[in-house]
Amino acid sequence: MLPRRFRVVENTRETVDTYTFSIAAMDGVSEFSFAPGQFNMLYLFGYGEVPISICGDPAQPGLLVHTVRATGSVTQAFASLKAGDMIGVRGPFGSSWPVAAAEGGDVLIVAGGLGLAPLRSAIYRLLAREGRYRRIVILYGARSPDTILFAEELKRWRDQPGISCDITVDYADANWQGRVGVITQLIAQAEFDPQQVVALICGPEIMMRFSVAALKSLGVSDASIHVSLERSMKCALGHCGHCQFGPLFVCKDGPVLPYDQIATLLGVAEL
Repeated sequence: MLPRRFRVVENTRETVDTYTFSIAAMDGVSEFSFAPGQFNMLYLFGYGEVPISICGDPAQPGLLVHTVRATGSVTQAFASLKAGDMIGVRGPFGSSWPVAAAEGGDVLIVAGGLGLAPLRSAIYRLLAREGRYRRIVILYGARSPDTILFAEELKRWRDQPGISCDITVDYADANWQGRVGVITQLIAQAEFDPQQVVALICGPEIMMRFSVAALKSLGVSDASIHVSLERSMKCALGHCGHCQFGPLFVCKDGPVLPYDQIATLLGVAEL
């Protein structure tokens, strides 16, 4: 329950309201091992604590990276962090993306908006082990061109041999030359084997529900689809009940869950 002290190394503005900051431990323990998809509880002294997914490279445990959207008082305070500022870290917590279990088959990444951040560490791990997968397909949907997250990295991933990376936006401006439309259109056009694919999905819940439906219509099984949930997490230990999701607690049973485990729950708005 006690946070470790970390020092901000840098804070980079991604979009008008989204920031990515890197932090390093101050207690002399340089490594912070985590699995792709896990999250930390980040504590900013005088403001509060929030759960944020780790979006850095698992192969570089000496530097923790998180991306936040400044929507509330705590996240707005995180967005204003400067190099040298101190924050508290508890974690890592939660389940992870099944990147090892996907070896030998196709991997389909489906991300919407800020949902690319929890998938970023999985993409790093997949690219580092590219030869172990038949295909790696990355599909990303953003609201508009100016809200695209990790734009330069997406370009590098698109140019990397053996990787398929496609982007779409809901609304385009005159300078946008790419696709316009919902991300399910990309799913219908993507090249992967529905019988030998592991799909990793993160984004707004409505986007995840429609993406799951699109995958199921192509013959992908519920057990091969994994989603990352977002709920109000306070303790990260399953004690407080804030993140209860039916019989599950997102902080300790999730946030990454196979769809066949939550198929009857995801569409219930009250949950």
